[in-house]
Amino acid sequence: MSELTSGVLVFLEIKNREISRISWEAMAAAHTLAEGHGLSVDVALVSSPGNPIFETIHGKAPRTVYAIDHPLLHEYTADGFAAAYAQLIEQVNPSYVVFPHTYQVRDFAPCLATRFKQVLISDVTGIETHAGAETAPPTFIRQLLQGKLNAHYRHRGTGPCFLSIQAGAFRADAAEAGATTLATFEPRLDAAKIRTKPGEPFRASAQTVDLGSASILVSVGRGIKEEANLPIVQELATALGAELAASRPICDSGWLPMERQVGSSGQTVAPKVYLAIGISGAIQHLVGMKGSQCIVAINKDENAPIFEVADYGIVGDLFDVVPALTAAVLKAKG
Repeated sequence: MSELTSGVLVFLEIKNREISRISWEAMAAAHTLAEGHGLSVDVALVSSPGNPIFETIHGKAPRTVYAIDHPLLHEYTADGFAAAYAQLIEQVNPSYVVFPHTYQVRDFAPCLATRFKQVLISDVTGIETHAGAETAPPTFIRQLLQGKLNAHYRHRGTGPCFLSIQAGAFRADAAEAGATTLATFEPRLDAAKIRTKPGEPFRASAQTVDLGSASILVSVGRGIKEEANLPIVQELATALGAELAASRPICDSGWLPMERQVGSSGQTVAPKVYLAIGISGAIQHLVGMKGSQCIVAINKDENAPIFEVADYGIVGDLFDVVPALTAAVLKAKG
């Protein structure tokens, strides 16, 4: 391989005929990496160049958007995607290759990285730059033991650095609008070398609530004391036009369905506003919501860990604070 360029290449995914939210988050992470190290950002997506979805791609210039187009890519296979992506990487020679951490990426990305004699730094939750950033390698943060520990990694190889970004770790709206140039990339693929056959895409268990797409979440914890008290929090959520969420103990008790759980064993969210009501802030819960743009905590324990990550905190009894807050919201709405 020729010398690496000073650039970041981001591979996006399509979900339900739209670019997935986690893809936007991966792009935001790429911009964080690029800005800290004086790099440019390019983007790639498997689709024909005539797809109107390319008109929705935005990001800071300068950049190129690659439409990866080939009949053998119309249906996903690990062999096909790995081969196509490898050829584009060889052409662009980026210093960093960024993916959203999805089921599909988990399927092919480790193999892709191995083709370049590299490893995939998966499920990255943070990127740290250092003094002399343009020459000093960045540090990538991953969480271990369900968020109890943070592990720090640096890329030491001579080839491109491969990493995937955890859902909710970066704000999807951090990728600002800018000029784009669309280029078609047609990989050379041989059907005989694609060993796997297309199948039904992996689907996570069906969920009637997608907390990840909510702009406002009102989340309730053990401070609510009993199931009969949940309407107090639901009324606030309704007044705010928010989705109702919960910490694990609430869902384990069956007070709310498991699909409303936020945390390491639930959904990972990054809303514009996250209200944590009666939630102490166990690390397993923080893992799932720390990417929120604004965190408001209500807890009667002034030493609760949730206040360490909150932008605004109210120390008080939720049974007094929440009804007053709901009344204020309704009054403001007229």
